Amino acid sequence: MFTAAPQHLFTVRDLLRFAVSRFSEAKLFFGHGNGSAWDEAAYLVLHSLHLPLQQLEPFLDARLLPEEIARTLALIEARVTTRKPAAYLTQEAWLGPYRFYVDERVIVPRSFIAELLPTALEPWIEYPELVHRALDLCTGSGCLAILLAEHYPDAEVDAVDLSEDALAVAAINVCDYGLEQRVRLLPSDLFGAVEGESYDLIISNPPYVDAPSVAALPQEYLHEPELALGSGEDGLDITRIIIETASQYLNPHGVLVVEIGHNRAVLEPQYPELEFTWLDTSSGDGFVFLLTREQLLEAGF
Repeated sequence: MFTAAPQHLFTVRDLLRFAVSRFSEAKLFFGHGNGSAWDEAAYLVLHSLHLPLQQLEPFLDARLLPEEIARTLALIEARVTTRKPAAYLTQEAWLGPYRFYVDERVIVPRSFIAELLPTALEPWIEYPELVHRALDLCTGSGCLAILLAEHYPDAEVDAVDLSEDALAVAAINVCDYGLEQRVRLLPSDLFGAVEGESYDLIISNPPYVDAPSVAALPQEYLHEPELALGSGEDGLDITRIIIETASQYLNPHGVLVVEIGHNRAVLEPQYPELEFTWLDTSSGDGFVFLLTREQLLEAGF
Protein backbone atom coordinates (compact mmCIF):
# COMPACT_ATOMS: atom_id res chain seq x y z
CA MET A 1 0.00 0.00 0.00
CA PHE A 2 1.20 3.49 -0.81
CA THR A 3 0.81 5.09 2.65
CA ALA A 4 0.92 8.64 1.23
CA ALA A 5 -1.84 8.01 -1.29
CA PRO A 6 -4.90 8.52 0.98
CA GLN A 7 -3.70 12.04 1.82
CA HIS A 8 -4.09 13.09 -1.81
CA LEU A 9 -7.16 11.13 -2.93
CA PHE A 10 -10.62 12.52 -2.25
CA THR A 11 -13.04 11.59 -5.03
CA VAL A 12 -14.08 8.66 -7.20
CA ARG A 13 -12.20 10.31 -10.04
CA ASP A 14 -9.05 10.44 -7.91
CA LEU A 15 -9.29 6.74 -7.09
CA LEU A 16 -9.87 5.82 -10.72
CA ARG A 17 -6.83 7.74 -11.89
CA PHE A 18 -4.71 6.21 -9.14
CA ALA A 19 -5.90 2.68 -9.93
CA VAL A 20 -5.22 3.02 -13.66
CA SER A 21 -1.71 4.28 -12.89
CA ARG A 22 -1.00 1.42 -10.47
CA PHE A 23 -2.33 -1.22 -12.85
CA SER A 24 -0.39 0.17 -15.79
CA GLU A 25 2.79 0.52 -13.76
CA ALA A 26 2.47 -3.08 -12.56
CA LYS A 27 1.81 -4.32 -16.12
CA LEU A 28 -1.20 -6.34 -15.07
CA PHE A 29 -2.90 -8.64 -17.56
CA PHE A 30 -6.61 -8.20 -18.23
CA GLY A 31 -8.43 -11.19 -19.64
CA HIS A 32 -11.12 -12.10 -17.15
CA GLY A 33 -14.01 -9.87 -18.11
CA ASN A 34 -12.34 -6.45 -18.28
CA GLY A 35 -10.22 -5.54 -21.26
CA SER A 36 -8.09 -2.68 -19.95
CA ALA A 37 -6.65 -0.99 -16.87
CA TRP A 38 -9.46 1.58 -17.07
CA ASP A 39 -12.22 -1.05 -17.20
CA GLU A 40 -10.69 -2.96 -14.32
CA ALA A 41 -10.24 0.19 -12.25
CA ALA A 42 -13.81 1.31 -12.85
CA TYR A 43 -15.18 -2.08 -11.87
CA LEU A 44 -13.14 -2.41 -8.67
CA VAL A 45 -13.81 1.16 -7.53
CA LEU A 46 -17.55 0.94 -8.15
CA HIS A 47 -17.75 -2.48 -6.51
CA SER A 48 -15.83 -1.34 -3.45
CA LEU A 49 -18.06 1.73 -3.04
CA HIS A 50 -21.27 -0.29 -3.57
CA LEU A 51 -22.22 1.86 -6.55
CA PRO A 52 -24.08 0.72 -9.70
CA LEU A 53 -21.56 -0.83 -12.07
CA GLN A 54 -23.07 0.88 -15.12
CA GLN A 55 -23.31 4.37 -13.63
CA LEU A 56 -19.86 5.85 -13.20
CA GLU A 57 -20.41 9.38 -14.51
CA PRO A 58 -22.78 10.69 -11.79
CA PHE A 59 -20.33 9.80 -9.04
CA LEU A 60 -16.98 10.86 -10.49
CA ASP A 61 -16.61 13.98 -8.36
CA ALA A 62 -18.26 12.67 -5.22
CA ARG A 63 -16.01 13.12 -2.17
CA LEU A 64 -15.46 9.94 -0.22
CA LEU A 65 -15.24 9.04 3.43
CA PRO A 66 -11.80 8.02 4.75
CA GLU A 67 -12.97 4.46 5.34
CA GLU A 68 -14.28 4.24 1.75
CA ILE A 69 -10.94 5.41 0.39
CA ALA A 70 -9.03 2.95 2.57
CA ARG A 71 -11.25 0.03 1.55
CA THR A 72 -10.95 0.82 -2.14
CA LEU A 73 -7.18 1.32 -1.99
CA ALA A 74 -6.82 -2.03 -0.27
CA LEU A 75 -8.71 -3.72 -3.12
CA ILE A 76 -6.65 -1.92 -5.76
CA GLU A 77 -3.42 -2.92 -4.05
CA ALA A 78 -4.57 -6.54 -3.69
CA ARG A 79 -5.10 -6.69 -7.43
CA VAL A 80 -1.52 -5.53 -7.96
CA THR A 81 0.28 -7.55 -5.30
CA THR A 82 -1.56 -10.87 -5.68
CA ARG A 83 -2.12 -10.72 -9.47
CA LYS A 84 -5.43 -12.45 -8.83
CA PRO A 85 -8.21 -11.79 -11.35
CA ALA A 86 -10.59 -9.16 -10.04
CA ALA A 87 -13.40 -11.71 -9.91
CA TYR A 88 -11.58 -13.66 -7.20
CA LEU A 89 -11.09 -10.51 -5.13
CA THR A 90 -14.76 -9.51 -5.36
CA GLN A 91 -16.11 -13.09 -5.54
CA GLU A 92 -18.38 -12.22 -8.41
CA ALA A 93 -18.34 -12.41 -12.19
CA TRP A 94 -20.77 -11.11 -14.78
CA LEU A 95 -21.99 -12.52 -18.08
CA GLY A 96 -24.09 -9.72 -19.50
CA PRO A 97 -26.70 -8.85 -16.86
CA TYR A 98 -26.19 -12.12 -14.98
CA ARG A 99 -24.09 -12.14 -11.81
CA PHE A 100 -22.40 -15.31 -10.51
CA TYR A 101 -20.51 -16.17 -7.36
CA VAL A 102 -16.94 -17.31 -8.04
CA ASP A 103 -13.84 -18.24 -6.10
CA GLU A 104 -10.60 -20.01 -6.92
CA ARG A 105 -12.29 -23.40 -7.12
CA VAL A 106 -13.60 -22.47 -10.58
CA ILE A 107 -12.37 -20.74 -13.69
CA VAL A 108 -13.59 -17.15 -13.99
CA PRO A 109 -16.69 -17.28 -16.23
CA ARG A 110 -16.07 -15.96 -19.73
CA SER A 111 -17.80 -17.59 -22.64
CA PHE A 112 -19.02 -16.54 -26.05
CA ILE A 113 -21.81 -19.07 -25.67
CA ALA A 114 -23.45 -16.73 -23.15
CA GLU A 115 -23.97 -14.09 -25.83
CA LEU A 116 -25.29 -16.66 -28.34
CA LEU A 117 -28.17 -17.94 -26.20
CA PRO A 118 -30.84 -18.11 -27.40
CA THR A 119 -31.16 -15.94 -30.53
CA ALA A 120 -28.09 -17.17 -32.44
CA LEU A 121 -29.41 -20.73 -32.25
CA GLU A 122 -32.85 -19.90 -33.64
CA PRO A 123 -32.12 -21.23 -37.15
CA TRP A 124 -31.69 -24.66 -35.52
CA ILE A 125 -33.96 -24.25 -32.48
CA GLU A 126 -36.85 -22.14 -33.74
CA TYR A 127 -38.80 -22.03 -30.50
CA PRO A 128 -37.28 -22.11 -26.99
CA GLU A 129 -40.13 -24.32 -25.78
CA LEU A 130 -38.83 -27.09 -28.06
CA VAL A 131 -35.87 -27.57 -25.73
CA HIS A 132 -37.07 -29.94 -23.03
CA ARG A 133 -33.71 -31.29 -21.95
CA ALA A 134 -30.28 -29.65 -22.13
CA LEU A 135 -26.77 -30.59 -21.04
CA ASP A 136 -23.85 -28.37 -20.05
CA LEU A 137 -20.53 -30.24 -20.18
CA CYS A 138 -17.66 -28.89 -18.04
CA THR A 139 -20.04 -26.57 -16.22
CA GLY A 140 -17.55 -25.01 -13.80
CA SER A 141 -19.40 -22.28 -11.88
CA GLY A 142 -22.68 -23.41 -13.44
CA CYS A 143 -23.11 -20.11 -15.29
CA LEU A 144 -23.98 -21.58 -18.69
CA ALA A 145 -26.30 -24.16 -17.17
CA ILE A 146 -28.16 -21.34 -15.45
CA LEU A 147 -28.37 -19.38 -18.70
CA LEU A 148 -29.76 -22.48 -20.42
CA ALA A 149 -32.48 -22.68 -17.78
CA GLU A 150 -33.18 -18.95 -18.07
CA HIS A 151 -33.42 -18.89 -21.87
CA TYR A 152 -35.20 -22.23 -22.28
CA PRO A 153 -37.87 -22.11 -19.56
CA ASP A 154 -39.31 -25.53 -20.38
CA ALA A 155 -35.95 -27.29 -20.17
CA GLU A 156 -34.55 -29.51 -17.48
CA VAL A 157 -30.79 -28.98 -17.43
CA ASP A 158 -28.02 -31.39 -16.48
CA ALA A 159 -24.68 -29.78 -15.64
CA VAL A 160 -21.61 -31.97 -15.26
CA ASP A 161 -18.05 -31.39 -14.18
CA LEU A 162 -15.10 -33.55 -13.19
CA SER A 163 -14.34 -31.25 -10.25
CA GLU A 164 -16.36 -31.65 -7.06
CA ASP A 165 -15.02 -28.26 -5.96
CA ALA A 166 -16.43 -26.63 -9.08
CA LEU A 167 -19.80 -28.26 -8.51
CA ALA A 168 -19.87 -26.85 -4.96
CA VAL A 169 -19.56 -23.36 -6.44
CA ALA A 170 -22.14 -24.18 -9.11
CA ALA A 171 -24.55 -25.24 -6.36
CA ILE A 172 -24.28 -21.77 -4.80
CA ASN A 173 -25.20 -20.14 -8.11
CA VAL A 174 -28.02 -22.54 -8.88
CA CYS A 175 -29.46 -21.79 -5.44
CA ASP A 176 -29.05 -18.04 -5.94
CA TYR A 177 -31.18 -18.26 -9.08
CA GLY A 178 -33.75 -20.57 -7.47
CA LEU A 179 -33.16 -23.29 -10.05
CA GLU A 180 -32.59 -26.29 -7.79
CA GLN A 181 -35.61 -28.08 -9.29
CA ARG A 182 -34.50 -27.57 -12.90
CA VAL A 183 -30.69 -27.74 -12.90
CA ARG A 184 -29.15 -31.04 -11.85
CA LEU A 185 -25.45 -30.95 -10.93
CA LEU A 186 -23.55 -34.18 -11.54
CA PRO A 187 -19.92 -35.15 -10.89
CA SER A 188 -18.85 -36.67 -14.17
CA ASP A 189 -16.01 -37.09 -16.62
CA LEU A 190 -17.92 -35.71 -19.60
CA PHE A 191 -20.80 -38.07 -20.47
CA GLY A 192 -20.03 -40.70 -17.83
CA ALA A 193 -22.84 -39.81 -15.42
CA VAL A 194 -25.52 -39.35 -18.09
CA GLU A 195 -25.38 -42.72 -19.81
CA GLY A 196 -28.77 -43.45 -21.37
CA GLU A 197 -29.88 -39.81 -21.29
CA SER A 198 -30.66 -37.75 -24.39
CA TYR A 199 -30.90 -34.01 -24.97
CA ASP A 200 -32.25 -31.47 -27.40
CA LEU A 201 -29.26 -29.17 -26.82
CA ILE A 202 -25.74 -29.87 -25.57
CA ILE A 203 -23.34 -27.01 -24.92
CA SER A 204 -19.77 -26.99 -23.66
CA ASN A 205 -17.03 -24.49 -22.90
CA PRO A 206 -14.36 -27.11 -22.17
CA PRO A 207 -10.65 -26.61 -21.43
CA TYR A 208 -9.04 -25.75 -24.78
CA VAL A 209 -5.68 -24.06 -24.18
CA ASP A 210 -2.83 -25.84 -25.97
CA ALA A 211 0.26 -26.91 -24.04
CA PRO A 212 2.64 -24.16 -25.28
CA SER A 213 0.05 -21.51 -24.39
CA VAL A 214 -0.52 -23.01 -20.94
CA ALA A 215 3.21 -22.78 -20.29
CA ALA A 216 3.20 -19.10 -21.28
CA LEU A 217 0.06 -17.95 -19.46
CA PRO A 218 0.23 -14.64 -17.57
CA GLN A 219 0.33 -14.89 -13.79
CA GLU A 220 -3.37 -14.01 -13.46
CA TYR A 221 -4.34 -17.31 -15.10
CA LEU A 222 -2.21 -19.35 -12.71
CA HIS A 223 -4.75 -18.66 -9.96
CA GLU A 224 -7.37 -20.58 -11.93
CA PRO A 225 -7.74 -24.38 -11.65
CA GLU A 226 -5.26 -25.96 -14.07
CA LEU A 227 -7.82 -28.65 -14.84
CA ALA A 228 -10.06 -26.00 -16.39
CA LEU A 229 -7.49 -24.57 -18.81
CA GLY A 230 -5.41 -27.07 -20.77
CA SER A 231 -6.48 -30.11 -22.78
CA GLY A 232 -3.51 -31.90 -24.29
CA GLU A 233 -0.80 -30.74 -26.63
CA ASP A 234 -3.13 -28.99 -29.09
CA GLY A 235 -5.83 -28.08 -26.55
CA LEU A 236 -8.46 -30.24 -28.21
CA ASP A 237 -8.37 -33.58 -26.39
CA ILE A 238 -11.70 -32.99 -24.67
CA THR A 239 -13.27 -31.39 -27.74
CA ARG A 240 -12.50 -34.48 -29.81
CA ILE A 241 -14.20 -36.73 -27.26
CA ILE A 242 -17.27 -34.50 -27.30
CA ILE A 243 -17.48 -34.46 -31.11
CA GLU A 244 -17.04 -38.21 -31.41
CA THR A 245 -19.52 -39.06 -28.63
CA ALA A 246 -22.24 -36.41 -28.60
CA SER A 247 -24.56 -37.99 -31.18
CA GLN A 248 -25.29 -40.80 -28.72
CA TYR A 249 -26.79 -38.23 -26.35
CA LEU A 250 -28.66 -36.01 -28.79
CA ASN A 251 -32.32 -36.38 -29.72
CA PRO A 252 -33.30 -36.26 -33.42
CA HIS A 253 -32.60 -32.71 -34.64
CA GLY A 254 -30.59 -32.10 -31.48
CA VAL A 255 -27.81 -29.50 -31.52
CA LEU A 256 -24.24 -29.46 -30.17
CA VAL A 257 -22.53 -26.11 -29.44
CA VAL A 258 -18.88 -26.01 -28.34
CA GLU A 259 -16.43 -23.17 -27.68
CA ILE A 260 -12.80 -23.82 -28.63
CA GLY A 261 -10.97 -20.49 -28.41
CA HIS A 262 -8.52 -19.83 -31.23
CA ASN A 263 -8.31 -23.47 -32.35
CA ARG A 264 -10.47 -23.41 -35.49
CA ALA A 265 -7.51 -23.78 -37.86
CA VAL A 266 -6.32 -26.81 -35.88
CA LEU A 267 -9.68 -28.48 -35.46
CA GLU A 268 -11.20 -28.32 -38.94
CA PRO A 269 -8.48 -30.31 -40.76
CA GLN A 270 -8.90 -33.11 -38.23
CA TYR A 271 -12.55 -33.59 -39.27
CA PRO A 272 -12.78 -33.02 -43.04
CA GLU A 273 -16.02 -35.02 -43.09
CA LEU A 274 -17.79 -32.47 -40.86
CA GLU A 275 -19.21 -29.17 -42.07
CA PHE A 276 -18.86 -27.03 -38.97
CA THR A 277 -21.13 -24.04 -38.56
CA TRP A 278 -19.13 -21.23 -36.92
CA LEU A 279 -21.34 -18.85 -34.99
CA ASP A 280 -20.77 -15.09 -35.05
CA THR A 281 -19.59 -13.67 -31.71
CA SER A 282 -18.44 -10.27 -30.56
CA SER A 283 -14.86 -11.30 -31.41
CA GLY A 284 -15.51 -13.04 -34.71
CA ASP A 285 -16.76 -16.33 -36.11
CA GLY A 286 -13.90 -18.65 -35.21
CA PHE A 287 -14.56 -19.44 -31.57
CA VAL A 288 -17.80 -21.43 -31.27
CA PHE A 289 -19.00 -24.19 -33.58
CA LEU A 290 -22.38 -25.84 -34.00
CA LEU A 291 -23.11 -29.34 -35.27
CA THR A 292 -26.40 -31.21 -35.47
CA ARG A 293 -26.99 -34.81 -34.51
CA GLU A 294 -27.68 -35.62 -38.14
CA GLN A 295 -24.34 -34.15 -39.25
CA LEU A 296 -22.49 -36.16 -36.64
CA LEU A 297 -24.23 -39.38 -37.63
CA GLU A 298 -23.63 -38.80 -41.34
CA ALA A 299 -19.94 -38.35 -40.59
CA GLY A 300 -19.90 -41.67 -38.74
CA PHE A 301 -19.83 -40.39 -35.18
